Amino acid sequence: MVSLIIPTYERPTRLAACLHAVAQLDYPTDRLQVIVVDDGSASPPSEVVASFQSRLDITLICKPHAGPAAARNAGAAQARGEFLAFTDDDCAPRPDWLRVLVDQLTATPNCGVGGQTLNALGDNPYATASQLLITYLYKYYNAIPHQARLLTSNNLAVPARLFREIGGFDEHFGQAAGEDREFCDRWTHRGYRLIYVPEAVVEHAHAMSWRGFWRQHHNYGRAAFAFHVAHASRSGERVRMEPWRFYAELLSFPIQEMGLGRGWRLALLMGVTQIANGLGFYWARLRAARKGEAKPCRP
Repeated sequence: MVSLIIPTYERPTRLAACLHAVAQLDYPTDRLQVIVVDDGSASPPSEVVASFQSRLDITLICKPHAGPAAARNAGAAQARGEFLAFTDDDCAPRPDWLRVLVDQLTATPNCGVGGQTLNALGDNPYATASQLLITYLYKYYNAIPHQARLLTSNNLAVPARLFREIGGFDEHFGQAAGEDREFCDRWTHRGYRLIYVPEAVVEHAHAMSWRGFWRQHHNYGRAAFAFHVAHASRSGERVRMEPWRFYAELLSFPIQEMGLGRGWRLALLMGVTQIANGLGFYWARLRAARKGEAKPCRP
């Protein structure tokens, strides 16, 4: 039995596309519970969810706006499944996605697993650059797939028992940024493994403008500060920057993947992500210093 949890906020059209893909999953419907958690939308997607009730065991939970981490935890609190799977309302899992994840979960007990996310909006340069960043981070942090260090929450599955044991997602992360990184760090700190399974694919359709692109990566920087504070307090280790090679290879990654003709523009956007991220990080650090809150030794 798997409980698939989907947080949603003000995106009924995207949610409908997501649920259509979920209804096409190659997985027994009598062993799949779908929980949609509306995170305080002005108009909850009741009609969208109701339209799938003939095809899915589906429940809608409505709660005040508190961010996707809290929404996922609310869904997990009502989950019946032995395993919890997570995706987002702007994602469309491929038909074999859940079966691939569950096969890995049953083959390697007490592990968390996650798959590959692909950009579904190839004509949107901001969506393309954002997904390239995640692809690069997966290449860097998950070079050994059975010893992965980062799995994003739009393509993740874990044993329900262990999810509850470690306390779920940290609800201090009130935006869609950083909560999955913190969860993975806490998961491995407790001695559990993460496994990257690239055959489990979801397609991500997150349309962005320049303003949304900048805001997203600025938020990532703010969340990175919160992550480093949590990691430092948990491990007692000083948090340091990645080596210079990490950033050099990050900036050249789009050209390696797409060639010089298209890649140089995406490389520029990749640089913008790091500027926005750095400004967000130091904004959060300065704010914490003014409040006298704990802060990591170095970013």
